[in-house]
Amino acid sequence: MAADSSDVLSRIEKEKTGYLEELKDYLRIPSVSTDPGYREQVLRCADFVLERMSSAGLNAERIETDGYPLVYGEWLGAPGKPTLLFYGHYDVQPVDPIELWRHDPFEPTEEGDELVARGATDDKGQSFAQLKAVAAVLAERGSLPVNVKFLVEGEEESGGDSIESFVRTDGGETLACDAVVVSDSSMFGAGQPSLLYGLKGLQYMEIKVVGPNRDLHSGAYGGAVANPANALAHVIAQLRDSETGRILIPGFYDKVRPLADWEREDWAALPHDEEAYKAELGLDATFGEEGYSTLERAWARPTCDVNGLWSGYQGEGAKTVLPAEACAKVSMRLVPDQEPAEIARLFTDYVHAVLPSGVTLEVTEIHGAPPVLVEVDGPLAAAAAAAQQDVWGKPPFKIREGGSIPIVGTFAQVLEVPILLVGMGLPDDRLHSPNEKFNISHFYNGIRTIVRLLDRAGVE
Repeated sequence: MAADSSDVLSRIEKEKTGYLEELKDYLRIPSVSTDPGYREQVLRCADFVLERMSSAGLNAERIETDGYPLVYGEWLGAPGKPTLLFYGHYDVQPVDPIELWRHDPFEPTEEGDELVARGATDDKGQSFAQLKAVAAVLAERGSLPVNVKFLVEGEEESGGDSIESFVRTDGGETLACDAVVVSDSSMFGAGQPSLLYGLKGLQYMEIKVVGPNRDLHSGAYGGAVANPANALAHVIAQLRDSETGRILIPGFYDKVRPLADWEREDWAALPHDEEAYKAELGLDATFGEEGYSTLERAWARPTCDVNGLWSGYQGEGAKTVLPAEACAKVSMRLVPDQEPAEIARLFTDYVHAVLPSGVTLEVTEIHGAPPVLVEVDGPLAAAAAAAQQDVWGKPPFKIREGGSIPIVGTFAQVLEVPILLVGMGLPDDRLHSPNEKFNISHFYNGIRTIVRLLDRAGVE
């Protein structure tokens, strides 16, 4: 039988408003890791996390890297008990386009049960819930039922090179544990907890088409000189079939692992409302690879999408210019058993092959991460599932997700322990988009879930 958590849950109920105010302070720090202009703010955010770990009762330190620091904390006062490693990230996505936000993205705003701010769900709110759960148990009891470690990084949104290097170099010495707990994902839906067992990988590329040595008058030179913007549009149009949704890069699907029959059957039985899905997104139709459902496309089929596109004049009114260059950022979400480096090579070869004459092409690999499938069996996975049912009143669905968390695959490979993907967010949290939000009730229930996980893991 799991230990009684009523003492800590009562404390959380009395103190939860204070927890929310702490989270707001965290969200006010504009820790955009991909933009060097925010460097000092990202470092300030690392110090915020360090101070909160220390005040929670952990032995905490800032681990310097070639990029942004890692923040590590531990409490190892439960000999003979399991050790859980909690992972999160304190950096956030850029806020563009800023004009679409209803409020300042770094001034967290309550809208009913929703807390709106950049980083609210990805991942400050979710990972802070982990820390507040541990803090509440230590404050109430003076000890924990298990050993805990925390590793919080500042580069998840910009490639994660520093944590990758640290984990591989450390080789499991500092981070030795019995399971890794990650809260950086979504539940299936409101009130329906989930245990994830699959994340997509990622290969992120940038392409630049270069033409004349300067912008040209579109009347004087149009029709006589290749237009880089037109050439880029041609290249992008060749990436996928607009009718079938199939990606046209030769060899792209060669290593894609098919969905198992049981997965297709289980996912078809999930309460997915296609009409509500379209309505929430303001769409009259979904689109994707033929022969697959919306959930199958999102969770288990690879993608190729333009994430950014720019060229020529973009101001008010007209400027008749033939641009000297045109650029695009392209991400490919990968599934087992695709390899990021191989996909980068296939992409690079293909875009060069379909490039029109009269222009040149530069291709840059930004970053990549392998896809991940993890086991959700064993006593600690059972403890996580039971903890979710304790709090939400329902057993969790076992699902995959279309997002990527680069370090998860490395944890699985280096530490060789179960990875428990215990998300608290929702699919409509607008992560990476304007008006990102995190339901306040989910923040509180996330804290309660981690408390129950600690207590259940302590008696498994």
